[in-house]
Amino acid sequence: MAPGQQIDEVMILRQRLAEAEALIAREGQLAEDQFRELLGTAPIMIWLSGADAMCSFFNRSWLEFRGRRMEEEMGNGWTEGLHPDDRDLCLETYLKAFSARQPFRVQYRLQKANGDYSWVEDNGSPRYRNGNFIGFMGTGIDINDRRRRAFTPDEQSVRMVFSLTERERQVLVLIADGNSTKEAAATLGISYKTADSHRSRILEKLGVHETASMVRYAIRAGLIEP
Repeated sequence: MAPGQQIDEVMILRQRLAEAEALIAREGQLAEDQFRELLGTAPIMIWLSGADAMCSFFNRSWLEFRGRRMEEEMGNGWTEGLHPDDRDLCLETYLKAFSARQPFRVQYRLQKANGDYSWVEDNGSPRYRNGNFIGFMGTGIDINDRRRRAFTPDEQSVRMVFSLTERERQVLVLIADGNSTKEAAATLGISYKTADSHRSRILEKLGVHETASMVRYAIRAGLIEP
């Protein structure tokens, strides 16, 4: 399936899910059963979390992708599949959005059934029923092929970027993705002074003097899309 066609189908599915949520609010348990059936057979990965932020459901597509059982992924079990370099940024993005009851989008590497890691784009949105917040729903798309087609990482840039600490890479990704230092600090839950200190060390370690050069390093190393 072409990337553009896949994106269109995902948008249509998300609209159907939103309509199903509205139906549940009106018609109760029968609609809830139909909603779960729709989730279970959806061609993209879907997860649900409760009001405690813990994941309570993964559909068949997700479980087949991961090669794990529902009970293994429940709660925080799914985080065992996160790539170590992406774990903190992924969880911090989710928890910040959860606390603010705001939608989020994040890309991270997730371990597949065969043991390899694949890039996934995860879009999450808060769920409400009768005006009450009941958790989040997320949809995941395997974007590994798309990322590979976009560019080939430059080996020198990869070495330079991975000479940074994990926190410095997180700051680099956020700034390279268009966030200000203040916004990066808020996303990571650190002070502006700390984020600015990380930014200064990034510039020093990469041997550059301005944000545009930081962005080029992040792109060449494959941390963000061009």
